[in-house]
Amino acid sequence: MTSDAPLLVIDQGTTSTRAIIFGPDGDVRGVAQRELPQIYPAPGWVEHDAMRIWQDVQAVVRDALAAAGTAAAEVAGIGITNQRETTVVWDRATGQPIHNAIVWQDRRTASICEQLRQKGAEELVRQRTGLLLDPYFSATKIAWLLTHVPGAEDRAARGELAFGTIDSFLVWKLTGGRCHVTDATNAARTMLLDIRTGRWDPELQRLFAIPRGLMPTVVDSAGVVGHCLPELFGAAIPIAGLAGDQQAATFGQAAFAPGMVKSTYGTGCFALANTGEIPVRSENRLLTTIAWQLDGRRTYALEGAIFVAGAAVQWLRDGLGVIGQAAETEALARQVEDTGGVYLVPAFTGLGAPWWDPEARGAIVGMTRATGVPQIARATLEAVAYQTRDLMDAMIADGIPTPQALRVDGGLSVNDWVMQFMADILDLPVERPSVTETTALGAAFLAGLAQGVYRDLDDVAGRWQRERLFEPSMAPERREALCGGWDIAVRRVLTS
Repeated sequence: MTSDAPLLVIDQGTTSTRAIIFGPDGDVRGVAQRELPQIYPAPGWVEHDAMRIWQDVQAVVRDALAAAGTAAAEVAGIGITNQRETTVVWDRATGQPIHNAIVWQDRRTASICEQLRQKGAEELVRQRTGLLLDPYFSATKIAWLLTHVPGAEDRAARGELAFGTIDSFLVWKLTGGRCHVTDATNAARTMLLDIRTGRWDPELQRLFAIPRGLMPTVVDSAGVVGHCLPELFGAAIPIAGLAGDQQAATFGQAAFAPGMVKSTYGTGCFALANTGEIPVRSENRLLTTIAWQLDGRRTYALEGAIFVAGAAVQWLRDGLGVIGQAAETEALARQVEDTGGVYLVPAFTGLGAPWWDPEARGAIVGMTRATGVPQIARATLEAVAYQTRDLMDAMIADGIPTPQALRVDGGLSVNDWVMQFMADILDLPVERPSVTETTALGAAFLAGLAQGVYRDLDDVAGRWQRERLFEPSMAPERREALCGGWDIAVRRVLTS
């Protein structure tokens, strides 16, 4: 494969499905996107129609190839990046899901986690997986499906069903059921993988009553796992890169050196710190996870997950109806010098790291008669920076050296006001790359690495370019006062 061949990325996220054609230097040659409807069967429950996802994937790939003027036969390889933890169980014979996909945000299994915690299972989970015992991850979602879908337990025991996160489901569909795989980064988010050995853990499978025959094979993040059916797009394109969205973004940010930190701002916010070949156990309720696996060797990361970042801006638009589009928030924030003491704690689906309080709920604190839409909009944006500060403080407490800069990406990173406030609150330079769609770019880099488009990690790192640097300029006293107010606001919503 020539080094100038384009790469196709399927970026299947929480709220949309996209396909992007990248040139080797990260230039976008074609893109197509479809919004993904959210299904809310009950309070705290979130589902997706997995077959709708599959239909949208086919449509956006064809549209992106057409937009780029690229034939499928010209593509060096496909990279897939996906919303992590979201759980699908399907029939091996038909490829049909037995139920809607249960989304990572879903909290229906909180009681299962609490029961296991009371039985003393959390330390086993932490030791083997690097994760906390939480509904966020896939294991209890699988267990719920097996016990609540009629006949599923027996069918799973007979080997008739398959489990996968979205990457696994898409590879299955793309290859016509020939490949049942997941990469190490997605496997690490199931709460079933021993992250030190890179293998499914039998003791954890027994704990959650999940048959081994349900599970996919764990593979490297870069490497050809199969070829898509030629009738889908016109050629049997190699599927050469797989990674969960946050690990893909870390790879796309070329955060290859231990100590480098990136933070992605989409529906939620996810900060990952590269810890090299050593999995660092967090004492501050962060997650130890696999950043990527290449040639059987794992690179690890510490991760802090914020459940609500850009989703809070969507709430301003769709829930309150006070803005027409997300971009309006920057202008509103600039209308006022400060929030007037108002803080928004966006615990709409509980609080993630470092609090991990699934029962916490959102609050607007400090309102007066002078509070208006500009103050609330500004408080919504400020909350993203405060939550990132909480993550960075936890990382540093876990022994990660203070980074030279924070690399940012995702939809909210294009908001200059937020990024400047971020630099001020963190007292740290913030670097925004020229390609802010680094999640998709990381999947392209992984596929290109497998297919010889890139020689090695140094070659990939040489393609990363900074678009803007935000330097901190806030007075220390003001920073301390603002952060002190945030800490008080958070304590008001915590339930434990």
